[in-house]
Amino acid sequence: MKHEPINPDSVYSREEAAELLGVSLSTVKRLIAAGQLIASRPESIRRIFIQGSSILQMLEETKIEVER
Repeated sequence: MKHEPINPDSVYSREEAAELLGVSLSTVKRLIAAGQLIASRPESIRRIFIQGSSILQMLEETKIEVER
């Protein structure tokens, strides 16, 4: 399954982030709660925003090193 590239300058909803990563919404919520994925919620707004750069940072920080 091919996903569109993650744009570091774009802002995504939790649902969009889940789709980009190929995971469930519950997984994205857990990543946010664990502090692995940085998200923003401005005061008086229910919606949560995730910067593309935050998604890419999480992927970089959690990448698995493969021994050869």
